[in-house]
Amino acid sequence: MSDQLTPGVSASLTWVVAERHCTRRGDHDIFSTPNLVHLIEDAAIEALAPYLADGQGSVGSKVEIAHVAPTLKGGKVTATATVTEVDRRRVAFSVLAEDDNGKVGEGTHERFVIDLDKFAAKLQGLAS
Repeated sequence: MSDQLTPGVSASLTWVVAERHCTRRGDHDIFSTPNLVHLIEDAAIEALAPYLADGQGSVGSKVEIAHVAPTLKGGKVTATATVTEVDRRRVAFSVLAEDDNGKVGEGTHERFVIDLDKFAAKLQGLAS
């Protein structure tokens, strides 16, 4: 991992809310909380990507999210993940999700940078 990964680094990712991202409430299909978490994780992965060495990846270890407003199917949701702390392999983020009406969700997320080969070996051991 590059030592240039510092607090303030961020990335944003936008999804158009499709049926597969929704849960049904009454007569409406709305963006589900599990998919909000997925979008936020993907934004954090995008923020980390330029700073990882070949053979490195990351895994999520913690998510704390408040899903504060609904987004209807067809709407656009943009998640932004901003690095707040780098402690060896642990990277903490503040996260914010917004649609055309304002804030949809906010919270924190944590990821650990991993060696992909070592992680694959560990997973193989679990599958045996």
